[in-house]
Amino acid sequence: MPAFAYQAVDPAGKRVRGRAEAATPELLLRSLSDRGVVVLKVIPVEPSTGSGTLALRWGTRQTVLEATRALAALLPAGMPLARALGVAATLTSGPVATALEGVRQRVERGESIATALAAHPDLFSPLYVGVVRAGEKSGDLDAAFQRLATQLERDAQLKSRLLSASIYPMLLATVGGIAVLVLVLVVLPRFAELLQNAGARLPRSTAIVLGLSTLLSRFWLLVLAGIVAASLGLIAYVRTAAGQRRAAGLVLGIPVVRTLRRHALGARFARLVGILLGGGAPLLAALEDAQESLADPLARDEAGRIRLRVREGAALHQAIAEGALFPSLLTQVVAVGEEAARLEEFLLKAADILEEKTERVLQRLVTLLEPALIVLFGGMVGFVALSLFQAIYGINAGSFR
Repeated sequence: MPAFAYQAVDPAGKRVRGRAEAATPELLLRSLSDRGVVVLKVIPVEPSTGSGTLALRWGTRQTVLEATRALAALLPAGMPLARALGVAATLTSGPVATALEGVRQRVERGESIATALAAHPDLFSPLYVGVVRAGEKSGDLDAAFQRLATQLERDAQLKSRLLSASIYPMLLATVGGIAVLVLVLVVLPRFAELLQNAGARLPRSTAIVLGLSTLLSRFWLLVLAGIVAASLGLIAYVRTAAGQRRAAGLVLGIPVVRTLRRHALGARFARLVGILLGGGAPLLAALEDAQESLADPLARDEAGRIRLRVREGAALHQAIAEGALFPSLLTQVVAVGEEAARLEEFLLKAADILEEKTERVLQRLVTLLEPALIVLFGGMVGFVALSLFQAIYGINAGSFR
């Protein structure tokens, strides 16, 4: 059944976006109207071969970046938009190439490029579409793609640095976990037979360790199946709207991580709004597109509240200060930007400051995680070794009585 992306106003007066399947646009319009929703726009979503979430995570983002770089280079050279889209499609592959070809055909039929890009929400985020839409309205589409290329490159570099910093702790945790499993599942059962044949009374710590080893060695398959089932269930729950909201609340409840998360969300919000304002979007439109681009549900709620307060006439810094999610530094910088009539510039400066602080704190936490893992796994191995030594000492002491 065909899929459609739509923009509408719900019964509460809030502007919403969604995606649904229907045989025709008219049937979708009728279905939404029956629920009291006022539909503003319905856009057919063209199917993209292999454009699932997994593909997006494992390489499509990089392909979108390459296509954006191509458009940012071709449009300032004077190449027509449709032809530039065609060239960008030939420079990429997979679902991005298919989507760009569809966008080119729509542009040749007279549609705006922002509308054509919005038909592929799995590839082009609301931020991407919002920057392009603002560039179209201001007549500066070249600069819009240049801003997008810069932002996508910045995101890719940040993720690469974070991944590089977390490789050693993950490797350390993996090796330590394997060492403990080998000790519990292979080494301890052999000592258990030796100690049981000796007939001596085992210390409590040794009995606990040997009992755990026996349990795991006999029922390891059942334990493994339980861990896998629990992990899959947790992943499935976190992917739901309620699960994402619950996970976001739990993260903000951890003392040290709370500050880190607030800085990261504040930086993301400031950069999104700053980029959209730089592309020529009005403040309310920039806040709306930024809200749709935020992945964290609590940040989306906060951005929606800020947009509502700005629409009611409040200043942006005042609306931010009324909430508790974004750090106070963002409020102060935005206030200075509004006073100097340079809101876009100061939003981007605030994003730079918060991102730098986030990265610095995160690197510090990763640095502290390495010795913590060493102490953790060393303590586990030491406890097991001490328990065995106590049992062996007890047996030897009993043999000399």
